[in-house]
Amino acid sequence: MTLSPPGTALRAVPDKQLRPGALGLAASTVIGVASTAPAYSLAATIGGVVAAVGLHAPAIMLVAFLPMLAIAVAYRELNATDPDCGTTFTWAARAFGPRTGWLGGWGVIASDVLVMANLAAISGQYGFQLIGARGLAGSTGWTSLAGVAWIVAMAVVCYRGIEVSTRVQYVLLLIEVVMLALFSVVALVRVATGHGGAGSIHPQWSWLAPWGHGVGLSGFTTAVLLATFIYWGWDTAVSVNEETRDSTRTPGRAAVLSTLLLVLTFTVVTVAAQAFAGVGTTGDGLANPGHADDVLSSLGAAVFGGGATGAVLTKLLVAMVLSSAAASTLTTIMPTARTTLAMASYRALPRPFARVHPRFQTPGVSTLAFAVASVACYVGFTAWSSDVLADSVSATALLIAFYYGLTGFACAWHYRAALRRSPRALLLQGVVPALGGLALLFAFVQSVIDGVGTGDNGSSSRVFGVGGIVVVGVGSLLLGGLLMLLWQWRAPEFFRGRTFAPVDATELDVTGAADGRA
Repeated sequence: MTLSPPGTALRAVPDKQLRPGALGLAASTVIGVASTAPAYSLAATIGGVVAAVGLHAPAIMLVAFLPMLAIAVAYRELNATDPDCGTTFTWAARAFGPRTGWLGGWGVIASDVLVMANLAAISGQYGFQLIGARGLAGSTGWTSLAGVAWIVAMAVVCYRGIEVSTRVQYVLLLIEVVMLALFSVVALVRVATGHGGAGSIHPQWSWLAPWGHGVGLSGFTTAVLLATFIYWGWDTAVSVNEETRDSTRTPGRAAVLSTLLLVLTFTVVTVAAQAFAGVGTTGDGLANPGHADDVLSSLGAAVFGGGATGAVLTKLLVAMVLSSAAASTLTTIMPTARTTLAMASYRALPRPFARVHPRFQTPGVSTLAFAVASVACYVGFTAWSSDVLADSVSATALLIAFYYGLTGFACAWHYRAALRRSPRALLLQGVVPALGGLALLFAFVQSVIDGVGTGDNGSSSRVFGVGGIVVVGVGSLLLGGLLMLLWQWRAPEFFRGRTFAPVDATELDVTGAADGRA
């Protein structure tokens, strides 16, 4: 089935000069799982989830998984007929027109730039903690300098080639999985033997019920949106589709497999942490605002105990979060660079973004440009307010809900003429993606209402009475709309919807090996 936007003649997908066949199913799945940065994501958000819904945090992990699985199915179905590294940008442009597609691509870019600020902050702080320099870890200046250096280092790895990035991912993910499993097992054993924390609770089946005493609509929505951030990242497995073997099937399978592995990991770790520490607001309690942005490391010493072994395992837990942030940094750069590469290939961004390095076969200009934008955002947020930097996590979740939801709707609309052909088509190409889109749309709207109204939606800051989450999240989308209006004067053919054709290889100014430019 040919996919094309209203009134648009779809031409062949451009050859973006990336390295074809570089990844298999295992590598793609590793990229998908590592992209979510399980350890970092849990450490940064589980406290907020518990603060919003209390003992029902494990249920939120299951509830948030459902729209993630639905959107993963949408990615798989769209990729099966249109394996383009532009993903949401390309698919939304073909379904709803160029402006919607452009904003979808901007959602990917903006969310990745925002999260890089947090990843840089975590990397700088944990790097100093790992070497025992706690004084430097508490210094904004030193952690900012280390965070900037971290972004630059990860950008260089991505610039050097996708195969190099993948090999690094294998090592980093192994550290995460082993330490998360060890943390969960030790915590549950200590609870079972009566040696848990001061607020420890034996696990109960009621924790898996999403509704319960004290859980309101606002808290439920806030928790689901935060959990959406935890799951976010598996779509990187699809964004590298043009570099994957069997590009129409492998990326989609990796995306679905990644979400299944993630729901198991997140639910088990949440149950273990909650059972050991409880949900109190003091001491080791997960709702304690004093360690809301770093729950796992705060629990490390308590879970593993004292002595030489405990000290080593606690250090390894810090290394786990650091490696998780490193993995996520790599896999945040990868999809963004490929999104901007695709947008430039279709004339939706300046042509230099479509340049590919002749030797490494990576989107060189896009990778470097994203690194510069990430550094600017990180430094700007740090200089503005630490509260705004903290709110950028939830603001990122807003943007995720926007472009994931848009992809779900794009899938249902793309295949609308084929939905009657079989029950499978109706369910997997229509109903499931649309339901995933509706769920994320609801979470987005409700969170904006909470942020604008009297509820603070978990915001640490407010600007003119509006929660910082809404200011940063919705403000990023509005900025994208402004940039789109400015750029459409330079790209009338794309924005008028008369063509969605790529420019010729010579027009792309792709750096070829023949001309010797780097």
